[in-house]
Amino acid sequence: MEMEMDDEYAKLIRRMNPPRVVIDNNACEDATVIQVDSANKQGILLEVVQVLTDVNLIITKAYISCDGGWFMDVFNVIDHDGNKLRDQEVIDYIQKTLEGDTSLVPPLRGSVGVISSKGYTSIELIGTDRPGLLSEVCAVLKTLHCNVVNAEIWTHNARAAAVVHVTDGSTGLPIEDSQRLCTIKELLCNVLKGNNDLRTAKTVVSPPGVTRTERRLHQIMFADRDYERAGEENVEDRSSRPYITIFDCIEKDYTVITMRSKDRPKLLFDIVCTLTDMQYVVFHGVVHTGRMEAYQEFYIRHVDGLPISSDAERERVILCLEAAIQRRAYEGLELELCTEDRVGLLSDITRIFRENSLCIRRAEISTKSGKAIDTFYVTGVSGISVEPTTIESIRQQIGEAVLKVKRMPRVSPNRPPQETGIGFLFGNLFKARTFQNFKLIRSYS
Repeated sequence: MEMEMDDEYAKLIRRMNPPRVVIDNNACEDATVIQVDSANKQGILLEVVQVLTDVNLIITKAYISCDGGWFMDVFNVIDHDGNKLRDQEVIDYIQKTLEGDTSLVPPLRGSVGVISSKGYTSIELIGTDRPGLLSEVCAVLKTLHCNVVNAEIWTHNARAAAVVHVTDGSTGLPIEDSQRLCTIKELLCNVLKGNNDLRTAKTVVSPPGVTRTERRLHQIMFADRDYERAGEENVEDRSSRPYITIFDCIEKDYTVITMRSKDRPKLLFDIVCTLTDMQYVVFHGVVHTGRMEAYQEFYIRHVDGLPISSDAERERVILCLEAAIQRRAYEGLELELCTEDRVGLLSDITRIFRENSLCIRRAEISTKSGKAIDTFYVTGVSGISVEPTTIESIRQQIGEAVLKVKRMPRVSPNRPPQETGIGFLFGNLFKARTFQNFKLIRSYS
């Protein structure tokens, strides 16, 4: 009864103080500034970051404050071409989604993951990673006359996870026959187990849920404890790891987390998603990104209002945040495939990759208007670089106009220096009454 009253009170506060979103292209020279003011509630930071991620915006800076009963965040964003946000449809979508009832917001043209479709069957997979695993999974789906509509595959710490959306290869409709679903689950689970899998392999077949695919992958891998490192690390692995510190802010009874890592799209979403799923609340934070590096600093407490209290908990949080950053860090060669979609296409492509000793570290599979648009991040066996002659041979087999090299592997920057003392944000945050003190936004009152 008490929880219902709290929920009704929260709804009343939200009606009395509706969220306000201001999108300004004049406040900053090189980015669009988005300010979100709202009554505070658990998970609101993730909701806002999710919306910005859904429309493929890159967050270059962020200032977060949600202490007390109010939430006020500022985000500097650009599109993937490095330009300010000019698309009025995207601007309207952000405002209507964050300010009102998302059920009344029309879907965006050409956006992936913004509105969940119910026209497919969802398959979730987790198991030990090995060369050719995705090829074997796709071969099973092809044999069972399943057409892969969308999929996302991540690998980390010798584990592989995937969320795959399939339809019946003949009708194009979701697969609902219980016996057929059991067969799909059983055969895929056998593939995931392999010959010497000492850890649990799992397959879940179900209608699509409301949780976004990317967040679901974080949850699947977190539940699988992929953050526990497998085997001995080599020097290169240690040097490429993000640098994370955790210390106490005794004055305000917070735990302070600072992170330095290579910058990449969706990095803030991955961090906030993991903290939320671990039942931590971000009260204050700052995000800065440079050409190659990102710095993030958060003042957090557990949902019970307490800061982190033990060394074991600190170590676990560090491991989980490292995993969140690394699960879809850009690794290896990036290949993009664009061609007419057909049943079995993904099986044929991944078979060619396997026959040429390519390992798929991550993949994003999508279908738009009858076209397959797929991105693969690949390396050679054991993580070695792929020879240019191998790539050219593969492109000739698949079609040079169909498969293109989108990005070569990036050289890892040197590990950032260790920091000491209190964080960047602490000296200014509690003295500032509004974000105008950061001199990044204008007053909108």
